[in-house]
Amino acid sequence: MAGTGKGQRPLVADRRYGAAAPTRRTASTPPPKPPRKSRRAAAPQRKGGLISRFFGFLWRLFFGILWRVTAVTALIFAGIVYYFYAQLPPVTDLLDGRARGSVTLLDRNDRVFAWRGETFGGQITSDNVSPHLLNAVVATEDKRFYRHFGVSPRGIASAISINLSEGRGPLSGNGGSTITQQVAKLLCLGVPYDQTQWTSEAEYEEDCRSGGVYRKLKELPFAVAMEVKYSKADILTIYFNRAYLGAGARGFEAASQRYFGISANQVNPAQAAMLAGLLKAPSRFAPTNNLQRAQDRANLIIGLMEEQGYLTKAEDDEARANPAQLSAAAQAKSGGFFADWVMETAPSFLTTETMEDVIIRTTLDTQMQQRAEEALAWVFENKVKEGSKAQAAIVVMGADGAVRAMVGGRKIEAAGSFNRATQALRQTGSSFKPFVFAAAMDQGWSPMDFVEDTPLTINIPGSGPWTPKNYDNEFKGLITLTQALAESRNIPAVRVSEAVGRENVRQIAADFGIESDLAAGPALALGASESTLIEMTSAYAGILNGGSSVAPFGIRLLEVPGNEELNMFTETGIGERVISEEAAQLLVYMMAQVVNDGTGTRARLDGRPAAGKTGTTSAGRDAWFVGFTADYVAGVWMGYDDNTPLEGVTGGGLPAEIWREVMLRIHDGLPVRELPMIVPAPRDRPLDAGGGGFGQDFQTSGQPGAATAPQNPVDALLRDLLEEQR
Repeated sequence: MAGTGKGQRPLVADRRYGAAAPTRRTASTPPPKPPRKSRRAAAPQRKGGLISRFFGFLWRLFFGILWRVTAVTALIFAGIVYYFYAQLPPVTDLLDGRARGSVTLLDRNDRVFAWRGETFGGQITSDNVSPHLLNAVVATEDKRFYRHFGVSPRGIASAISINLSEGRGPLSGNGGSTITQQVAKLLCLGVPYDQTQWTSEAEYEEDCRSGGVYRKLKELPFAVAMEVKYSKADILTIYFNRAYLGAGARGFEAASQRYFGISANQVNPAQAAMLAGLLKAPSRFAPTNNLQRAQDRANLIIGLMEEQGYLTKAEDDEARANPAQLSAAAQAKSGGFFADWVMETAPSFLTTETMEDVIIRTTLDTQMQQRAEEALAWVFENKVKEGSKAQAAIVVMGADGAVRAMVGGRKIEAAGSFNRATQALRQTGSSFKPFVFAAAMDQGWSPMDFVEDTPLTINIPGSGPWTPKNYDNEFKGLITLTQALAESRNIPAVRVSEAVGRENVRQIAADFGIESDLAAGPALALGASESTLIEMTSAYAGILNGGSSVAPFGIRLLEVPGNEELNMFTETGIGERVISEEAAQLLVYMMAQVVNDGTGTRARLDGRPAAGKTGTTSAGRDAWFVGFTADYVAGVWMGYDDNTPLEGVTGGGLPAEIWREVMLRIHDGLPVRELPMIVPAPRDRPLDAGGGGFGQDFQTSGQPGAATAPQNPVDALLRDLLEEQR
């Protein structure tokens, strides 16, 4: 047995431990499994996985921080939105954005001719405004208004791109603001106007409109809060009422009334486009500043309205073919100086500082105002050399002092400009002489009394001898008082003034309304004192009305709606009597001869009785003509603002011609009325009983208003003349 088993492997016990014996592979034996790689050998192949996992970790960390920061920011933003939301008042409290009131001025026919301050035309809503206006505003300012929630990222991105492409800062220039954001600015982001903090409302509003990152960041939640609090219609309503639209108009209703004389619910597409165009730059595009520029801007907006489907092609063509035009009140630039004067004469707390909306019904006749302006322009165009910088002023009033027209200078300038009719103190020259002869008439003299036009010297204490001269350096000898005034003889005027007493002349002039300091010496009679045109015109009105003083007035009724206790009214400017009615009517006769045969013949009105007086100051620095018909009193002054002498101009020249042109125009269509005058009879009393002629030899005693008794060498001759006249 032991030798059997040839060819077989010997039996060997299995090794329980240690390495396994090698195995011989046969065809039927499966291939061995590949050896397991050791961890040490695999390590280099896991490098890419670590980097990937590292960046994955960073991303997960960043995303985790990001969403947490976003959530916190959103919560903070929501808190700010809620804060603004809670602060926002009802819509009705936000419609009138003015810190002060306004003044609306009406003419004598109760038609609006001027405004002062910021007017508010009354509340108008997006529901009752003209649909053309609503569409024009949306098309121009925010075409995606109904699709965003107060802020348009697309619009902001576009604005930043435009600003950068034009070389500006990202937030400079175009802001990409939605209508809601613009309303937020109009509300100054909820910061109310505080007079103690701001020097003016304009400074406050300028700060509200300023840009900057901080204000922009604050503006965003405020705009969203408005979208939460109010409807789209409410936001538009606030916008329509608070937007400033030029010429002192706050809100579209006020602007529509100001420019077109109609309500904002009546405007057509062309008018709506012009109003919407004001939002970009109210002062620049105001039609009262430049109508053509406003119309060009409106055409751009009409194009936007058609492009966005708010207008058909036919409506677009119609609007372009018939551009918006200003109303008669807005187009006429008359009354500006008059309006300024009215604002100055009324209490400031009801005008420049008013917290109320005030209505002033004035005495202005807008047609008369326009005719006065046209008359002045015509004379300067046809009678004055081209390029002249000479100025002129006109005042027209009734005998009761009601001012009907006022031109404060050749050019109609902005409100607050220097008013030569009321603010320029100028020497009056011979236009003062009627007050000298008024004193004589009031003392019982006659226009037919005689006075000597002969050389005269008066000794003035402290100054020495003073010798007045006539304009023509000639002497007429013995002449009547009427001739002396008609020909504006200086020496006779001084003689009369010294005889009746300078103080009496001064008092009469002051009582008639010449408020300026009057000269104390004998030159008083020659108009050495200064006065304003309106003072002189109202003083002449006193002569026309029979001798009573006149206070010029422009306000018929000042109304404060809802507060009648503050209302003021004026019925007449006639005051106390200054001279007798007979004296006044005799003086009217004398002044009529100035126009008929004297220095004022260029003021004749072709069949209509008129009276007046010329005035020219020394060196020709001022030229005057003041006069009247039975219906109106008018005064004209001409000169240079810097006191440059006028070349070849006297009161009987261009001022008289301006006066004539004014009076012809304003009397057109009025019936002819006679002047209230008395034609004097020849003197029928002895000269030594009072009045009479004045010789050349008297000298003043040195006391103002006093003179020694005339030593008249021609008294006998005068008596003979009077006897012959009898």
